[in-house]
Amino acid sequence: MDARLNIFANPVTGKFFKYLNSAGKVVTDSPLPAATQELVKIRASQINGCGMCLDMHTKDATAAGETAQRLNLVATWREAPVFSEAERAALELAEQGTRIADAAGGVPDEVWANAAKHYDEDQLAALVTLIALINTYNRVNVIVRQPAGDYQPGMFD
Repeated sequence: MDARLNIFANPVTGKFFKYLNSAGKVVTDSPLPAATQELVKIRASQINGCGMCLDMHTKDATAAGETAQRLNLVATWREAPVFSEAERAALELAEQGTRIADAAGGVPDEVWANAAKHYDEDQLAALVTLIALINTYNRVNVIVRQPAGDYQPGMFD
């Protein structure tokens, strides 16, 4: 499968991703736990059907020491006892933020309140911006049909 557009060579998308990657560094360097960040990216990418991001973030999570069991259970996190209550709150917020168009009124107050029980204001800010950021990456990749499978950890560092 070939992408509809070479987002890595195009000067417009190249500049766009330069700024997105800078925004991503702010989140990466935030106090939001790195494992939570990867879980959120994986869950949003599953919902959006973004193979490129799933390939990238499952490999990055594995390289960072995440277990295959947890990675295999992200899609069914509600039934899997391997996630902490804080991770569950982050995954729920990620799902609600990704499926924002599916619910009148957006993210329910109880979902936000649950996340706020587990994360401080800076972590919540990082979580919100991470959800927005991964959804942006997902949408670009899905629109251009970016192929998955060739990513290697550190490839875009």
